Amino acid sequence: MKGIGLHTGQPTRLTFCPAPVNTGVYFVRTDLPGRPALAAKANHVRATQLATTLGGDYFSVSTVEHCLSTLAAFRIDNLIIELDGPEIPIGDGSAKIFLDALVNAGMTEQEQPRKYIYINQNIYFGDDSKYAYVAPYNGLRISSTIEFPHPKIGRQTLDIDINEQSFGRDIAPARTFGFLREVEAMRAKGLARGGSMANAIVLDSEAILNPEGLRFHDEFVRHKVLDALGDLVTLGLPLMGHVVLYKAGHDLMNRLVTKILNSTDHFRVIELGADLPDNPLEDQYLWA
Repeated sequence: MKGIGLHTGQPTRLTFCPAPVNTGVYFVRTDLPGRPALAAKANHVRATQLATTLGGDYFSVSTVEHCLSTLAAFRIDNLIIELDGPEIPIGDGSAKIFLDALVNAGMTEQEQPRKYIYINQNIYFGDDSKYAYVAPYNGLRISSTIEFPHPKIGRQTLDIDINEQSFGRDIAPARTFGFLREVEAMRAKGLARGGSMANAIVLDSEAILNPEGLRFHDEFVRHKVLDALGDLVTLGLPLMGHVVLYKAGHDLMNRLVTKILNSTDHFRVIELGADLPDNPLEDQYLWA
C-alpha cells in the first residue's frame, strides 16, 4: 500500500509480510539502517494524542490503530509490517485499504493453537466522566458511547459483536473525523499535515463539510470502535471479552490495556478449542 501519513503528510509505503508461528505482530522500518523492528505491544506505546504511536530506542511508528484494527477482527497472530517511513498511510481515513490488502493477499492457518486472553473478572479503568472496562464474554464484543457537543454528532452508541463479517460491513469503512477549528492548532504542533476531506470527515461548527456526506448515520461512533480494536492488538494476544467504552480515546484504551496485562488474576490464557464457561459472569458495571 502507498499513501501519505495523516499527521506527517509524508508519503509512505507499507507491506504486509507473512511471519512464522509465535512471531506476533511487528513493525519494521525499512528506511532506517539495520531495518529495526518493533513489536505491537502496550509497553511500546509512546504517544496517544489523536493517534497511537509506538516507539523504540531511536525510531517510532505512528497512527497504527487503523491498520491494527483489521488484525484484531481477523485474529491475525503472526505478521511483519514493513514500513518505509514514520507513519502508516492513512488511505481514506478508515481501515478499508488494510482490509482489502489482507483479503486480497489471503491468510494461512498455521500449525499452532491460537492463544487468547480470556477475561474471567471485570477490569475497569476511568471515572464518572469517561471510562473503559472489559467483562467476561465468549467472543469479542464492543459497546461504545461517545458524546460531542456538535449538532451532527451528539450522543451515539454502538453495541456489536466483532468478527470478520461485522467488521468488514459495519466498522472498517468508518472514517476518522476532525473539526475545522482545531486544524490550525494541530498543524502548529506538527499534526494533521496530511489531513483533508479525502481522508477524514471534516466538520465546522454546524455541518459536515464533505460533499459526499456520511457513510453511516453514526459513522463517528463506528470509527471509535475501529480505533479501540486497533489499540487492543497491543495486548499481544487476541481478546475474548466484552469491552465497554464511554468517551474513550487512545489514552484511555492504552491505560485499560495496561491494566488488563497487570491484572493477571482477572484473566487466563486459553488455547483455541479450550472449554469455556457456559455462563460467564454478567457485567458488573452499567454502560452509559
